[in-house]
Order: sequence, then structure tokens, then C-alpha cells
Amino acid sequence: QVQLVESGGGLVQAGGSLRLSCAASGRTFSIYSMAAWFRQAPGKEREFVAAIRWNGGTTYYAGSVKGRFTGSRDNAKNTMYLQMNNLKPDDTALYYCAACMNYQRNYYQERTYEYWGQGTQVTVSS
Repeated sequence: QVQLVESGGGLVQAGGSLRLSCAASGRTFSIYSMAAWFRQAPGKEREFVAAIRWNGGTTYYAGSVKGRFTGSRDNAKNTMYLQMNNLKPDDTALYYCAACMNYQRNYYQERTYEYWGQGTQVTVSS
């Protein structure tokens, strides 16, 4: 059974940093062709944050986080990460990791991904 588990969320002041982790169990992350981070703020729809192509490590970012967030993966630990720097109150949300086995297109769309974690809360105070 495939399971994705996020961790690393918390409360931080504006300007601070957090690193989110997403660990895969049941299968190694390397069988997924694309993995991503999405977030959902209260009262808003879930939105794309970042994606990483597992083979090669190419990363993609939403404009609102580009230059502040960095996605990475560690095959040996079967884990992917989202380093978040210079956090802003608008980054407050529940952050989800997601994975896709046979990526074709549209890494920024939720429907691309078959597997999802339960989310980890990030709260940024002003």
C-alpha cells in the first residue's frame, strides 16, 4: 500500500524558514516520475507550489514561491523536501505532497497526481 507522510510544518515568524519532508512507504519514491507540493489556505482552493521530476531532479515552482522555496529529493532516504525561506503570512496553509507514476503533462494540476499525503500545517505569523 502506497503512503506519503508529510512532516516539518509548524509556526514560524515572517521571514523565517521551515523544511517540509515527504516520506514514501510501501514503494520507493523512484518509481514515481513526478512528485509535487500543493497547499490549501483556509477558504481557498488547493494550489500548486512546486514539483520535482524524480529522474533528473528538474524542479518547477509557482510564481509566488519562486526564489524562496526549493524542492529536492533524496533517493537513499526515499524522501522529498521543500525548503521554505523568507516565509510570509500568505504562505500559511496546509501543505500536501503528491506523487504520480506515469507523468504525461501539467505538473501544476491536482488531477495529475494519484497519491497524496494527509498534509502538514504551516502557519506564518506577521
